[in-house]
Amino acid sequence: MAQLSSADPREDIPATLLRRFFPLYCLLAAAVTFGFTLYDRFQLDGDAIAYMDIGDNLRAHRWAGIVNGYWHPMYPAFLSLGHMFMRSTLHTELIAYYLVNYAIFLLEMLAVVAFADALLRLRATLQPTPDSATASFLLTRYPLRYLALALLVVSSQRELSPGKVRPDALLQAFLLLALAALLTHLATHKLRYAALMGLALGCAYLTKSFAFVFAFLCILALAAFRWFWLRHRPAQIIPATLIALATFALVAGPYVAALSRQHGRLDFGDSGALNYAWYVGGTEKMHLQPYQTAQFGSSDVHLKHPERELLHSPLILSYAEMPFGTYPDWFDATYWNDRIKPHFNLRGEISRSARDCGLAVRYLCNHPEGLVLLALFIALGARPALRWKPGAPATNPFWIVPLLLGIAIWAIYATVNTEERYVTIAYLTIILTLFATLRLPDSSPSFWQSQNLSIDLLLRPVASALIFFLALVTVGESLRTALESRRNLSVDGSRHGWYSPTQTQAAVGLRTMGVQPGDNVACVSFSACLDDQYWARLAGVRILTEIYDPSTHAYLFLSNMPNRDQAVSVVRAQGAKALVANFGIAHVSDTDPFFRNWQQLDDTTFYALPLN
Repeated sequence: MAQLSSADPREDIPATLLRRFFPLYCLLAAAVTFGFTLYDRFQLDGDAIAYMDIGDNLRAHRWAGIVNGYWHPMYPAFLSLGHMFMRSTLHTELIAYYLVNYAIFLLEMLAVVAFADALLRLRATLQPTPDSATASFLLTRYPLRYLALALLVVSSQRELSPGKVRPDALLQAFLLLALAALLTHLATHKLRYAALMGLALGCAYLTKSFAFVFAFLCILALAAFRWFWLRHRPAQIIPATLIALATFALVAGPYVAALSRQHGRLDFGDSGALNYAWYVGGTEKMHLQPYQTAQFGSSDVHLKHPERELLHSPLILSYAEMPFGTYPDWFDATYWNDRIKPHFNLRGEISRSARDCGLAVRYLCNHPEGLVLLALFIALGARPALRWKPGAPATNPFWIVPLLLGIAIWAIYATVNTEERYVTIAYLTIILTLFATLRLPDSSPSFWQSQNLSIDLLLRPVASALIFFLALVTVGESLRTALESRRNLSVDGSRHGWYSPTQTQAAVGLRTMGVQPGDNVACVSFSACLDDQYWARLAGVRILTEIYDPSTHAYLFLSNMPNRDQAVSVVRAQGAKALVANFGIAHVSDTDPFFRNWQQLDDTTFYALPLN
């Protein structure tokens, strides 16, 4: 093939096509994800019920039930808006919540594109030769936008799907917007972007307390980059830093004050400290009692108001002290675990970090698209430009802030507890930054020379075509997943993912027994109490008494219990209308007198024993 001249107009054809098709691709990604939202499977757990309960308190203006050291109020506020807009009832609220998650996905689309654009804007600003700001880099604006949206669509299918009523997608949107504002400020030095960063970080903190620490890292990064790499004077840096701090404090401050007043100490949220105590310090997570010193781990434990123990064996607990929540024990874990002070535990830290490193490798293996494409571009001749020396003539340090902040997110979680939904924001930040650093080589590699081709003219169109292909494949895969989910739901007799036949029929079964909304009930075993408790919310009841069993085999647990009648009497004395358990696939014996009065709740694995 003859070598193309540098003036060949065909060089701009891929960029022009990507630019013109971009609005249509955004609509396509949004439409396909909406279909996925309709048919994403039911995935509620105890975390989701807590957020939904806080949303109820917001709509009812029960402010004491909103201030919570473990679950923050921004995501419940979004749920409440959806609930009010759809005029939902208990039996239709999940429709609204799935659509809220879809709206958050649209916000994520905006945020990830803003981050990609801000990344390239800073890259162009810091390019040593402004006349050729994009000439030596492989990816321009639209290829990076397509890549960002493709990776976002992938995450919306896997760890941040609409069926998960959890705040991680909303947190990711706010953090991406904060990083976009930070990078734009570093490129323009305009104070309004520092204020926007503080605003986004404040909203992120109101979503999850993790963002409190990350906010100060972002503000530190702003000051350090302008001073060390941009060589700005303190008089130029201090106003931006103060504005970012002030805006963050304006948004986050009232909630910090409310938490501090509630707990009687300076407090911005206790989820990090509690998770460190549980996962690193070895402190018992569920139903810790003051006398269980062997289960304190490395933490200092002086419980202010532990759960009230009604019977020691089996362990029966009362949650009547907490006036809020379907399952009060998990509605506010900081209330029952107040005055647990974790300490550094080297052995636990090593063990936890090793486990979290393994999960990081698993996460990367579960998201090979970006890594494979990055490796392919490097194999074709592109090279990451990760020079960082200040003052060097070929240095463009635009990548330092987003890359280090992405690593910091992953590192913070790795020291405590890593889950895939936590680190997706870190992955997107790191992988998009690495792609943005790819440069065209100074000379053509042997592959291109052997074909008598110009790498400057061909590698960029090839990269754009591969990214466009990946973007289309991810949308197609999302459509395939949505259709597959729809087929599976039709087999199960459901029309939409937000309907759970088991949970709905269990709630209807309780109503048939005479249990009314507002009544108190009891539960036994992990499955009915914490893992699958949506039946209680649908029935409008509260679980105020629990016979604790850490396993999921409630039937086996009750069958082997020597003092079952005594346990039932204790539960009955608390005023519970029924004792609910999930017996799973166990065959309920008719020969055991204890189980003769248990009633199956419709055609489900849930059973209930009528009490008062």
